[in-house]
Amino acid sequence: MADASSSTAPAAPVQPEGTYSLEQLKEHNTRESLWMLLHDKVYDITAFMDEHPGGDEVLIEEAGRDATEAFEDVGHSDEARGMLPKMLLGDFYGEKKSKSKKSVSSTGGSTSSSGFPIWVVPVALLAAFLAWRVFLA
Repeated sequence: MADASSSTAPAAPVQPEGTYSLEQLKEHNTRESLWMLLHDKVYDITAFMDEHPGGDEVLIEEAGRDATEAFEDVGHSDEARGMLPKMLLGDFYGEKKSKSKKSVSSTGGSTSSSGFPIWVVPVALLAAFLAWRVFLA
């Protein structure tokens, strides 16, 4: 009979040196220590908060989590992107929690956050274009 102590459970993956996990990132979400995840890289932006043209509130709102979408939505300049390497701590390690996806209606179509079906806009534009072409004919 095999000894129960001889069987080993699979070891948890070891976090590579120079990488940061989501748990470590979440610990740095204050004005005194503010880290942010952008494109799978972890940045310490604490010293930059007073210089940020958009104010420190927007940085604090995204602190300690994946801010890639918010960063790209603003459309930062090449100059802003050029500042990032000075603030780089290392690579991200692990799995990111996904943000909520678009809701799907019972018919399977996407809807906006207000519940308005998104497909209505292109259909209305197509109908307006066809009506315009018929009117000019």
